[in-house]
Amino acid sequence: MIYRARPGQTSSGEAIGVLLLDAFTPFIPGDVANATTYDFPVRFKKVEGLTTRRALRKDPTAFEPLLAAAEELTGQGVRAITGDCGFLALHQRKLAAMMEVPVFLSSLLQIPFISSIQGPNRKVGVITADSRGLDEPLLAAVGVESTERLVVRGMEDQPGFSEAVIEEKGALDSGRIEKEAVSVARKMVEDEPEVGALLLECSCLPPYGRAIQKAVSLPVFDYITMINYVHSALVKERFEGEM
Repeated sequence: MIYRARPGQTSSGEAIGVLLLDAFTPFIPGDVANATTYDFPVRFKKVEGLTTRRALRKDPTAFEPLLAAAEELTGQGVRAITGDCGFLALHQRKLAAMMEVPVFLSSLLQIPFISSIQGPNRKVGVITADSRGLDEPLLAAVGVESTERLVVRGMEDQPGFSEAVIEEKGALDSGRIEKEAVSVARKMVEDEPEVGALLLECSCLPPYGRAIQKAVSLPVFDYITMINYVHSALVKERFEGEM
């Protein structure tokens, strides 16, 4: 087999490129921005100036630096591009239209899929970093045509989460945030018993998915389920066994 070099490429083997916010937050195992979260190599690229607050406020001017970072990732050979904030849904369609590789910026892209695999009377529960910004136009950008089967709860009023992720104080108490996330999930399911599955919007929440699932006994989707799924489509494995 003959391999061809790509001008300017410094390494190979990363199928997934991850666009990171310019955030001052510890990235613990399970977080989208922690390399040990994955069973495969990924390539990270920070989008300079795209802070958490800009993302949560759905700043449309963030698109140009997002595009530049995405182009740099594809120049390094990645075959699909994701992000680390569900609110990047704002830029999903525009960026996907301009790139030659698949783009799946937002964890919210999983909502139509989750709705489709449930019965018509079941709802999708979304736990988001900030429920105030998760509005219908943002959801429409990821193919959610109706919010009738959605239940949204936010973490913005949880002090441990807010201090670490939204206010970016530079420290994170994982035990405290886990308790907060579990509490929000339990209250959601108690209030809305029709919820049949949960989606964790924020890229900082996957580390607590197991604890949430144990508390509510429901399927839990997040950024990592989405990234693993796309990677399995990009990097197929040969099956071996016995008949």
